[in-house]
Amino acid sequence: MAYEFQDSEELALMRQSVRKFAQTEIAPRAKALDEKEEFSVDLTKSMGQLGLFGTIVPSQYGGQEMDYTSYIVAVEELARVDGSQAATIAAHNSLGAGPLYYYGTEEQKKKYLPPLCTGEGLWAFGLTEPEAGSDAQASKTTAVYDAKKREWVINGAKLWITNSASSLTRGITVQAVTGRGASGKAELSCFIVPAGTKGLTAKAMHGKMMWRASNTGELYFDDVRVPEENMLGTRGQGFKIMMETLDNGRLSIGAMGLGLAKGALEMTLRYAQERQTFGQPIAKHQAVGFKLAEMATRIEAAEGLLYKACWLKQTRQPFQKVAAMAKLYCSEVAEFCAREGQQTFGGYGLMKEYPIERFYRDAALLRIGEGTSEIQRLVISRYIGC
Repeated sequence: MAYEFQDSEELALMRQSVRKFAQTEIAPRAKALDEKEEFSVDLTKSMGQLGLFGTIVPSQYGGQEMDYTSYIVAVEELARVDGSQAATIAAHNSLGAGPLYYYGTEEQKKKYLPPLCTGEGLWAFGLTEPEAGSDAQASKTTAVYDAKKREWVINGAKLWITNSASSLTRGITVQAVTGRGASGKAELSCFIVPAGTKGLTAKAMHGKMMWRASNTGELYFDDVRVPEENMLGTRGQGFKIMMETLDNGRLSIGAMGLGLAKGALEMTLRYAQERQTFGQPIAKHQAVGFKLAEMATRIEAAEGLLYKACWLKQTRQPFQKVAAMAKLYCSEVAEFCAREGQQTFGGYGLMKEYPIERFYRDAALLRIGEGTSEIQRLVISRYIGC
């Protein structure tokens, strides 16, 4: 048989371990952290002790050396309980540590990766700008080479950057324009900018609707100087690095969508079995039963799509098209399940006392972050020859 639809014993144990942690350590605090819009340093460090940082990084650089499926399972299990904590792990591993591992020199890997594999340090991915979201090639942040000092001087701004403005942030990988071709097309390159570098200002963003316990920052670069050896990859390779990084990130966003959908179904089913109207649990009413059946069916389909994409990546086959499909479908299934769950809760679903209200808000980011649903459809259409 070519397909395996069952967790291995090792994967099942890891899933059980992360689920137990999420239920016992995160769930009791999720509501308060969301209300206070507070990033939790101690929960982040605890997730590090559980082995959820540097998941795909080899042990020689301090990582956990997991396969990609194990990492995605961990993100899914966290998202069943709280999108904010899942976002911290997903952004750090896929967008933060990932590019350093895949594109860094041996010296860069040894210098930057070990602290990022323990939960003691976070790394961010600086792509989005005020006027460059879906059109990532429209970046206005610039890096000019100072040959005399052998340094790059970076100026510009980034925003919506997860893990970029916390006390644990160790640095940011930044895309910047390093020149222009004869046609005027921007040459884009990536740079490693350690936290605390002179001229770098990081401000935590507040007033978010979703992921309120996740750290999100806006970054300002005012003549930020980094040595030439801080270029990640080669000059002009920046856009390729960023796009390949997003291909990987789509799997983790898909996992967050799948986990949120499963969590929404679980709490809705439990409520529907307890809540009674007309002398019986509302789960027995066909209108509610059909909602739950549709939620369960879409989750099953989303799970198959996501883990097929993981399998393709893990077996070193082209996975990008299916990753875009998984990101698109899982994020929209998450929103569907959160909405139908909230509808089933009725008026209670509008109250912060019930986690379904938070799930409903958190689901909105999944169809926007790391490529909107519209961009995913554009990507998929190109893969199928449109």
